[in-house]
Amino acid sequence: MACDEAADAAWRAERITKTKALIIAYEDALLALSTGAQMYQLNTGQTQMMVTKANIASLRDTLEMLEARLASLQVDQCGGGASHVVPGF
Repeated sequence: MACDEAADAAWRAERITKTKALIIAYEDALLALSTGAQMYQLNTGQTQMMVTKANIASLRDTLEMLEARLASLQVDQCGGGASHVVPGF
């Protein structure tokens, strides 16, 4: 299967944009709940849900996952990453 670098780059750029928007939504929810709000309507663009202080741990877990996803997508987009080199002797 041939690699279409332009299409792949466009796909990654779209994923990065959407992931950043989700990060902002989750950060806003956490900030609101951490500064006194009892409930917050989290709008992810696909769903809307009411979250409460009882959801803070789950919101943090999701935020961490989104941040890891963003970092991975950005490494892919920029061609970076780690290499593991083993000496041949």
